[in-house]
Parts: sequence; C-alpha cells; structure tokens
Amino acid sequence: MDRPHLRVTGGGSAGTGRLLGLLGLAAVPTAVLGLFFLLPVAGMLERGLWPEGSFEPGAVLEVLGTDRTRRVVWFTVWTSSVATAASVLLGLPAAYVLHRLRFPLRGAVRAALLVPFVLPTVVVGIAVRELVADSGPLGFLGLDGTPVAILIGLVFFNVAVVIRTVGAAWEGLDRRPAEAAAALGAAPWQVLVTVTLPALRPAIVSAASVVFLFCATGFGVVLTLGGVRYASVETEIYLLTTGAITGSVELGAAAALSIVQLVAVVALLGVAARLRAVPDPTVRRSVAAPTRPRRRDLPALFVTGGVLAAVALPIATLVVGSLRRDGAWTLVHYRALTGVGADAGGNGGGLLRAPVTEALGNSLRIAVDATWMSLLLGLLVAVVVTSRSRSAAERRVRSAFDGLFMLPLGVSAVTLGFGFLITLDEPPLDLRSSPLLVPVAQALVALPLVVRVLVPVLQGIDDRQRQAAASLGAGPLRSLLTVDVPVLWRPLLVAAGFAFAVSLGEFGATSFIVRADVPTLPVVIYRLIGSPGQLNYGTALAASVVLAAVTALVVLLVERLRVPGAGTF
Repeated sequence: MDRPHLRVTGGGSAGTGRLLGLLGLAAVPTAVLGLFFLLPVAGMLERGLWPEGSFEPGAVLEVLGTDRTRRVVWFTVWTSSVATAASVLLGLPAAYVLHRLRFPLRGAVRAALLVPFVLPTVVVGIAVRELVADSGPLGFLGLDGTPVAILIGLVFFNVAVVIRTVGAAWEGLDRRPAEAAAALGAAPWQVLVTVTLPALRPAIVSAASVVFLFCATGFGVVLTLGGVRYASVETEIYLLTTGAITGSVELGAAAALSIVQLVAVVALLGVAARLRAVPDPTVRRSVAAPTRPRRRDLPALFVTGGVLAAVALPIATLVVGSLRRDGAWTLVHYRALTGVGADAGGNGGGLLRAPVTEALGNSLRIAVDATWMSLLLGLLVAVVVTSRSRSAAERRVRSAFDGLFMLPLGVSAVTLGFGFLITLDEPPLDLRSSPLLVPVAQALVALPLVVRVLVPVLQGIDDRQRQAAASLGAGPLRSLLTVDVPVLWRPLLVAAGFAFAVSLGEFGATSFIVRADVPTLPVVIYRLIGSPGQLNYGTALAASVVLAAVTALVVLLVERLRVPGAGTF
C-alpha cells in the first residue's frame, strides 16, 4: 500500500518514463513466457478446437462423449475427492500436534513429513507399488493394481500440504476466543468445533483446494500405479499421445482433453485464490506458545504417529527392495546403475542407451540450468510486481504481470509438454533438438513457486531504507547491495532449492520432449519399471532411492534456510 507521505504524483514525461522502464524490465520474462508457454498452450487449443483448420468445438464434445473419456473423468474426480478428504482428515490432527504442541524432535518430525511432497511423483508411485505388491508388507491385502493403491499414493504425496498450510494458520490463532469459550464451560471438543475450526476454515478449504488440484494432476503416481487400466485425465493425455491405448497417436483427442483439464484447473485455481483472499482471522495477537501434550491430546498424537509411520513405511520398503534379490541382500541393483539395462533374462541388453548414472548427471545438469533460468525470470517478475506504483497505469500493469506469470500454475506439466510437442517442431521454431528445451520447460514449471517465495520478501522491504541510502549518496547499485541483498540472499537460496528439487523430479512435461540420447532420471526409472527383467526392476528401485535421497537432501537444506516472511508452497 502506498504511504501518503511518500506518494509521488507521476505525471508527464516522468510517469511515462517509469512506465516504459517497467515494461522494459518485464520484456525478457514476458518474451520467454510468450514463446515457451502461451504459444504451446495456444497450439494445443488450436489442435483441439480447429482440428481441420476450421472452428469445430464439437470435436471436443465428441471426445468427451466416449465411454472411456467419461470413465477417465469420473475416475479423476472421485479419486481426487476421496484422496483430498483423507488428506484433510489425517492432516488436521498432525497440524495441531506439530504446530501447537511442544515435544522433543518436533522439528525433525515436521521435516520428515515434508519429504513425500517433494519426492518425484514417479518415485512415490514406485514406493507405493513396492508396499502393496504381493511381496510387500501390505501384499496380503491384495491392493496391487487397484484404485486403493492410487489413493494411498495420492494421500502419501499430499498430506504434507494440509499439515503445513493449516499448521501455519493454527500457529497464528488468537488464543483469547478459545480461552473465553473454555471459561464459559465449553468442553475441549466444543471449543474445537465452535471456535477453532471456524477460525481455520479459510486455511482448511484453501489447503483442500490445492490438494484436490495436486491429486487431479498427480501424473507420475497414477501412471505408475494405474497404467492403462486406471487413468486420470492427465495420464490419458500422455497415453493418447504415445499411442499406448489404441496403438496409434491421437493428438486431437489429447488436445480436447487438455482443454477440459485447462478449464477445470484454472477454475479451481480461481476458487483457491478467492479463498486465500478471504480475510484471515488468524491475526497474531495474544498467540499461545506451544504447550506440552496432555491426556486429551492422545488421539491427535496417535494419528500423527500413524501418519509418520505411513510416510516412513513406503520409503523404507523402497530402500529394502533396492537391496534385495532372490531373497538375499545384495548391492547388484546399485552396481547396475552404471550399466545400460538388462533383458528379460537379466543379461546386459540395449534397453537404455546410457547408464543410469549418466541419466542422473543429465538430471543434475538440467536442474542447474532450469534453476538459474527460473531464478532470473522469477526475480525480474518479483521486482516488477513489488515496485511501488506511482500511478493507476503502473498499478494496472503490475497487476496484469502478476496474474500473467502465475498462469503456469493453471496448466499441468503434461499439457505444457504436449503443447511443446505440437508447436515447437517446425521451422522457424524447430526446437525439439535444442538442449535448452527441457530446462526451459522445467523452469516454467518452477517459475510460479520462485515468484511466490520472493514476492513477500521484496514487499517486506521498507522503501524508506532505499530512499535513506540514496539521500546519503548511494547510487542504485550501492543501494541494492546495502538494502536489498542482505534481506534477499537467503530467500533466493530457498527459491533456488525448491526450483532445483522441482526440476530434478519433473516428469510430466519432460516425458514428452526429452531427447532419447539425453534422458533424465525420472524418465529412465519409468522405462525400467515398464520393461521385463528382474534386474531392470531392481535397478529402477535403486535409481528411485538415489533420486529420492538427492531431492530430500536439497529440500531439507532449504528448510534450514527458511526465514519468516518468505513464501511457501
């Protein structure tokens, strides 16, 4: 908000100059977004609505009218709804325990429960698959190849969102309304129902909306556990473009489904944004410090212990599976990471063109490129969005930019990759063979996260500090180094860590555009689990453990760098 005593009326040439400077600063990220996001999405829309060069919206309706499409849409809706409800029911008690109670190792438990959310979705799918397989700890339940296994994977992946989102709000609740209700004779459960939960409603509904979105676009989880039999809209797009369903590529049907998904996801994001805009009653006034657990907290502690065990079990099963072969402990699967795959008999074959270790190196190099790209673009966007507006025109331009660069949140990675596939493969934009295409796609996926981490930090810097530095003779560069950099360097590292982790595990867009001779590790893992041979599957488990360990290490380091005021997922 502009401060009255600092407001400057930007009129005439000065106001025009500021507006031109603003547009110039935003020119680079806008050009990148236009070429690598708006153009692919527009190409996807064109393929779905103008299949023969003329406007035919009936083509979309025709695709939606097929029995398989109706089953896919219904499967997406009900699995996302059930997984969201389960995530909320399990996440609420854990949010209370981890944000309102004090006990040893609380920080370690909070970090451990964050790990599933940052794991690559293909790794989550493999971990759950190992858990429910006939030889796994839950094999006696017969869940392998059923929708229940997919639900377990979706809840495993998303419960951390509820814990972090609702827990942060619960930490900031004013304690006085609850104390007043208790003083009037309300039982603890009555205080919870009549005071606490209504105060947390915006955070709960917002978290549920985000979880539903993540469940509906949980590409790797559903693809790994559901295959062709159980497909969500996201995986159906992939299966149609690869010909896995009918044996032939059906780009028109995939484009039609992409349009449906785009409309649904954007609508859901709009609802979530409105819910986040609701005035939050969790104002930090008279906030209660964490207390020691009491007898009445035993149910919540029990649920939290169960959630922690449920998180640890699939990961432990994955690690054990990678170390076992023919009933014996072995490192053969890890030694196979330096090979090129195996045939059905377990002998060296031509499944992979490069060792898995080389794929890990590819992933790391691509993640580094995607990280600096997303940081550069995100920092420019954050500066544009948070700079003080001195005219109505500047405010409108900044508001438009803010919404524009959040658009990648409204399009799934699979849709983005599909758009790349059909729009960047012909001159003058034949970029399919460019080594920068994959990191650019991954940078766009990470860009909204980088912006949301940096914007609150830049908004929190008092502009009067910059003015004071300028009044003492500091130039723009010196003012930047003395005022902004000391505040911004740690949030920049946080944003870099999250962007790196997102890129390292990105599978949706990458699966469409990755070059066969430069595969990333998530793509190689999926190829391995889909190929016959015990050594192939064991190597996939070992590669999943390595990828999970690297990703978790990066994010846990980021957690230690976290500072108050920085954004979160």
